[in-house]
Amino acid sequence: MPDFYEFFAGGGMARLGLGEAWRCTFANDNDEKKAASYTRRFGKGDLLIGDVKQVKTGNLPGCADLAWASFPCQDLSLAGNGEGLQGERSGTFWMFWDLIRGLRKENRAPRLIVLENVRGAITSNNGNDFAAIARALAGSDYRFGPLVMDAVHFLPQSRPRLFIVAVASGVAIPDELMRLDPGALWHPRSLVDVKFTLSKKAQDSWIWWNIPAPPQRTTVFSDLIEEDPIGVQWNTSKQTQALLEMMSPVNREKVRSAQKAGELRVGALYKRTRKGIQRAEVRFDDVAGCLRTPRGGSSRQTIIVVRGRSVRTRLLSPREAARLMGLPDDYALPSNYNDAYHLAGDGLAVPVVSHLASHLLTPVARAIAEQTNAAAA
Repeated sequence: MPDFYEFFAGGGMARLGLGEAWRCTFANDNDEKKAASYTRRFGKGDLLIGDVKQVKTGNLPGCADLAWASFPCQDLSLAGNGEGLQGERSGTFWMFWDLIRGLRKENRAPRLIVLENVRGAITSNNGNDFAAIARALAGSDYRFGPLVMDAVHFLPQSRPRLFIVAVASGVAIPDELMRLDPGALWHPRSLVDVKFTLSKKAQDSWIWWNIPAPPQRTTVFSDLIEEDPIGVQWNTSKQTQALLEMMSPVNREKVRSAQKAGELRVGALYKRTRKGIQRAEVRFDDVAGCLRTPRGGSSRQTIIVVRGRSVRTRLLSPREAARLMGLPDDYALPSNYNDAYHLAGDGLAVPVVSHLASHLLTPVARAIAEQTNAAAA
């Protein structure tokens, strides 16, 4: 069974996605509230709570096959401050990378690395942040391939995320895991464009990963909605009317069309500032918008439930947010609303990780094990 380290572990979504075929030997996060949920699920034997800069190579047991790092995205996000990898939060990538370099000096660096972040990491700081990551990987003799995987293929949530999967140069990667050219599903034009801005060494280290499309998603947003939500209350009719009055004519028409349908329709509603005016915008395409961490009311999703002439609104419940991330219903969430929403909105979509593991990470780990056993024979 391959081993892995889970950095910036949050609530343990990477661990859930990797599943029982992988063994976690070390995890780290500096958020005590998320860590409490992590330990309730997995126990606290392998979790170190604290800033990643406090982690030393001596804290990392053995020689893990994989290091997973979902480093903070705030400085790389379009909604962030634009500081990129020099920012206080996203800059923690370099602290993680110092650990990888330290393990390399000790001849026990993981031969497989996954870096996960927002899609904006491709273009943040005019592409310089992505180029810096590429230089770090190629400079440490890793071949790497980026993918943009959207949770919408697995769950009714629009959530594109960047995954950079890197493999040590000495590993013989099975041919069927690689493509000669980009594929439309996982390799958007932004990745094609950014490749040719990189150094020759980084371009030569680039891999187009070959991962199949998942089965067609069968769930819609309304399937995940609770009849009797816990942790939230329905808005009053006056509050709902206020939201309707904040809508543009186009969005009001969406609500009227849902009413005319005469059947249950569940939509996602957001507050946006358009030309200095706060507006309520709604979508009824059976998909929730991307969950975000709750920094102010506009970051929390409101749902709008229409059944005939009846229109009701409320905040998305913590359990509904967890379901949109693929967390099982027996996953214990924090009791505080913001803490639970933060855990979900700052996490990984579990089925995306599972798909990546099944079709790429586990086959690469298997190839590493076979090569190691052959060399030892």
